[in-house]
Amino acid sequence: MNRRVSHLIAGWRTGLPRPVLILQAGNALNYFGYGLILPFEIIYLHQIRGFSTSIAGLVLAATQGTAAIAAPPTGALLDRYSAKAIVVAGSLASALGYAGFAYVDRPWQAFACAIVSGAGIGAAGTANRTLTIRLVKREQRTAAFAVNRVAGNFGIGSGATVAGFIVAFAQRLSSFQTLYFFDAVTYAAFALIVLAAVPSPRAETVTATDANGTGFRAVARDRPFLTMIAANIVLVVVGHTFFSNILPPFAKTHTPLGPAAIGILLLVNTSFVVIAQIPAVRVVARMRRTHAFAAASALFAVSLLAVLPATLTHSELAATSLLAGVAIVFAIGECVHTNVLGPLVADMAPAHLLGRYLSLYGLTFTISLALGPAIGGLLLQTSPDAIWWGGALAAVLAGAVLLRLGGRIPDPLRDFGR
Repeated sequence: MNRRVSHLIAGWRTGLPRPVLILQAGNALNYFGYGLILPFEIIYLHQIRGFSTSIAGLVLAATQGTAAIAAPPTGALLDRYSAKAIVVAGSLASALGYAGFAYVDRPWQAFACAIVSGAGIGAAGTANRTLTIRLVKREQRTAAFAVNRVAGNFGIGSGATVAGFIVAFAQRLSSFQTLYFFDAVTYAAFALIVLAAVPSPRAETVTATDANGTGFRAVARDRPFLTMIAANIVLVVVGHTFFSNILPPFAKTHTPLGPAAIGILLLVNTSFVVIAQIPAVRVVARMRRTHAFAAASALFAVSLLAVLPATLTHSELAATSLLAGVAIVFAIGECVHTNVLGPLVADMAPAHLLGRYLSLYGLTFTISLALGPAIGGLLLQTSPDAIWWGGALAAVLAGAVLLRLGGRIPDPLRDFGR
């Protein structure tokens, strides 16, 4: 038994430097605050503030849209200035925006808060990834991205759980204001943690004569990178957002699952990611990157198709058990996918363009968060089953594109002769 415990603990050892672990602990706190409001944003704006659901949805879209707009210019700034300073400034902007949400009573106020918080999210998120990469060695990048993923899932899952109890106890204005206030506090606390406990590594700068360009034009000439990003947008849409955004309303309408069972599915998925993400680093390290992408694509395709049999049973227990298995397969695919994608982007980026490359990496998820619900929502109205077989086909095609990149992307197993 002791050997098994020791082996399990060893699987969680990352060897990351102390500043990175402090940064990720701050991320967990920050995501906890975000998890407090995430499930209830539309409910708050619609039921408590009296906005229409369409206006409430547009407010959330404004947050993500502003974050997407802010990411590329932030990437350019990061190639010249301190990532630490931008993390702090962006986090404080988000704190201001989310604190303001607690007191909005008109749509224009909500949109103003969405723009401020979204700009902070876009800037701080891009700078956070850049700061992490600059604090670790190349061989530690996969572990760093894995710990970040664990921090995010743990924070959001625990925050959403706490918020659920708070709202269930008292669904009134003061309850939601408390959630937004504490969310703002976590952003400000994260800024203080970074300011006090995380060093500020210097950005590497070069002139255009020292390298093949120093702006986004140089990034645009990297065709393998752009191909990789485009294919991964497809994988994030069908493998991440379809599960988190589209499966719950699909299951509620087309399967015997009730709200509690749907909540269990999300808990199973996030819990598995928290448990398996870091041990998966060692598994993925033994795979070629293109093969890992292909494996993630196959796992997403299988889990997407496995949703359909749940519509054929009238037993809630049977359907819940089946979809819990689907949630686990999705989680395995997520672990493999994110353990490859982030470190690969960092390895493909020239040092003087790291901020710009990572800003486009961030856009991979921001764009997908917009495209996934839009495409899935349309198909829910017209052809619900097409979400799952169409998504599976898209996953396979994206995997095939990534597999064909072969030697055009850096790979430690090939580059170091392992």
